[in-house]
Amino acid sequence: MITSAGLVDHSDHEKLVISQLVRWHFLAALLFLTISMLAGILMALQLVHWNPLNGIELLAAGRWRMIHTNAVAYGFLANAFLGALHWSVPRLTLRPVASKLVSYFIFYAWQAVVLATAVGIIVGPSFQTAGWVADLSRQWGIAFSLGAQGLEWGETPFWVDPIALVGLALVAYNFMIPISKSNTPMYVTLWYFIAAFVWTFLTYAMGNLLPEYTVSGANAGAIGGLFIHDLVGLFVTPLGWGLMYYFVPILLKKPIWSHGLSLVGFWGLAFFYPLNGIHHFLYTPIPMFLQYGAVVATVAVELVVTTVIVNFVGTLWGEGKTFVTNLPIRYFYTGMIMYFITCTQCAMQVTLTFQKLIHFTDWVVGHAHLVMFGVFSLWIFGMMTYLFPRVLQRQWYSSNLAEWHYWLSTIGVGIMALDLILGGLFQGYYWASLQPWDVSVNGSQPFWITRVFAGLMMFGGLLCFLYNLWMTYRSPVTAPVPVEQPVAKAAT
Repeated sequence: MITSAGLVDHSDHEKLVISQLVRWHFLAALLFLTISMLAGILMALQLVHWNPLNGIELLAAGRWRMIHTNAVAYGFLANAFLGALHWSVPRLTLRPVASKLVSYFIFYAWQAVVLATAVGIIVGPSFQTAGWVADLSRQWGIAFSLGAQGLEWGETPFWVDPIALVGLALVAYNFMIPISKSNTPMYVTLWYFIAAFVWTFLTYAMGNLLPEYTVSGANAGAIGGLFIHDLVGLFVTPLGWGLMYYFVPILLKKPIWSHGLSLVGFWGLAFFYPLNGIHHFLYTPIPMFLQYGAVVATVAVELVVTTVIVNFVGTLWGEGKTFVTNLPIRYFYTGMIMYFITCTQCAMQVTLTFQKLIHFTDWVVGHAHLVMFGVFSLWIFGMMTYLFPRVLQRQWYSSNLAEWHYWLSTIGVGIMALDLILGGLFQGYYWASLQPWDVSVNGSQPFWITRVFAGLMMFGGLLCFLYNLWMTYRSPVTAPVPVEQPVAKAAT
């Protein structure tokens, strides 16, 4: 029920949350993050000629680069968001998911999808010469590939794509039913969730089907660009921001500063973000009016993000000490600061003048790590730091280890992003001066060496978290950890 003070009383609704699934999804997410970071370290070592595993084809950088990105997107982020959704949606709607059986099926099926993707990427090319593959391709008139598909972030093998789409449809069904039946106020978090369920299915279908089987040439490039960015803007961003609108008011014990401003951010995201993707393909045969539109939309997104940041700063106003004393809040607001920096950087780099310098350089790689790890991964670490004691019914084993995790992760990704951004500028100037390619490679070595140590710092933070979690799990069960109630400005 909702009290007169606008607080949702969850005392009779603990059974709505499937805590076991929250825990399982988080653990799966951490497993895939560990694999992804090891893959990233392997590639970083190869670039500086320190790789101890040279000559092993199955550990080639080309394959493990795809493992690195796909394990983050579909293994880590998707699992973590599914765990957080199983916690937040029942509490916001006061209704359970449509089907517990479907929830458990989604968990197992999604792990199968991620693992099948990894198998296809690593060993798929070895089976590509099989005669039956060629026969099937001729019979259907489509060039099937048992390995990775040739599209960035869409490398999932063709035989995985239909299964993934079914899984995304089941996710939408399982959470949309309680949202549609809810009699509670429609808080902005649910706006973001509803949009994400629709957008993610359409984005995945667009990127993994159209460029491969329907369109070609510059048209395929335009769709591929939309897919690359929409995967971030229409899958990761709405779920990430939606969960921030849920957790921050709970931890600060005060409503969000402005519900109206939160909706400005939502509709701004919906209108401008889908147009951004083509900025990945400036100076290409894609029509210039589409490139100009992508530039304008990208700059506009920075203004949209500013409204969201202002809203959260207004919420924190007067509670600044919480940033120091409350670790999840520190994760959340650190991620917000990095999000603002990322979008400011993006608004700069998509201008045609600046793009001439940094196109194809490590500037873009630094930008990607800043947003995917510096923003969304830190947000997820904050959610896990808050929720694990509540689903395990145990206090954290060591607050010092939790602090080490925060500082190693934050400083590590900060060093990596700054290092690669600076390295990208040097690379751009090397290329612009028309010096031999080897000059830019040799000049990049100090930056690539720095990246190795920054990545090891980030991985060290993860190891602190995993050890802390393991020791927490082994510790005796304590009294139930209190679960704060959502605090919201009611809105319909």
